[in-house]
Amino acid sequence: MQDEVEAVLARVLRGSEPPALTVAGRTDAGVHARGQVAHLDVSDAVWAAAAETAVRRLNSLLPPDVRVHAIAVAPAGFDARFSAIWRRYSYRVCDRLDGADPLRRHDTLWHRRPLDPALMNEAAMACLGEHDFAAFCRRRPGASTIRELIRLDWRREQTGVITGTVVADAFCHNMVRALAGAVLAVGDGRRPADGVSAVLATGVRDPAVTVLPAHPLCLEQVGYPPDAELSARALLTRRVRGTG
Repeated sequence: MQDEVEAVLARVLRGSEPPALTVAGRTDAGVHARGQVAHLDVSDAVWAAAAETAVRRLNSLLPPDVRVHAIAVAPAGFDARFSAIWRRYSYRVCDRLDGADPLRRHDTLWHRRPLDPALMNEAAMACLGEHDFAAFCRRRPGASTIRELIRLDWRREQTGVITGTVVADAFCHNMVRALAGAVLAVGDGRRPADGVSAVLATGVRDPAVTVLPAHPLCLEQVGYPPDAELSARALLTRRVRGTG
């Protein structure tokens, strides 16, 4: 998908080569993104020629499941990925098959066991803060699995759907879906409430933890510091993640 977007950008910006696009969150295949942020570098002349019609032209050329909401010149030092200070995801689960909305089947998990959000929140509390989340991540050579989990909670909506909200400084591969799988196992009674913290403490990927499907997961929002702190944040993140 990113290659397709870059090709469309090349047409709109009338460049000879597709511009390199940097996104805030590299989601797993099948994950939705409602609040994705991206940046690319173009010359002042190219942007001046394209600015007035860029949003309209992009949306006329992109596939129907991709839409651009806004484009602007970024502040100095901005990096869509490394300047971010948090990402917020949601995960939707329906535990009532008689109440499952077939029109939401592409963004909601249908779970066959009844869930208790109170138990899920109790289990999730132990994961808050900075930890090594290796037990819930697919490791990449040389990449850190230390993350700061800012929020992980579950709430039953009036529709009966349970929505999980997950916020962290960043996520490693499969982290949200593995955490959700571990918490759901507590919520439906298959694991004790301290089962999630026990897995976290091992620092080793537990094959008993189910990595839930990707389609109910959505990147909702990305947060950034004040403009004056963007460059420093990007440098710090690169150093911590071992990418610069």
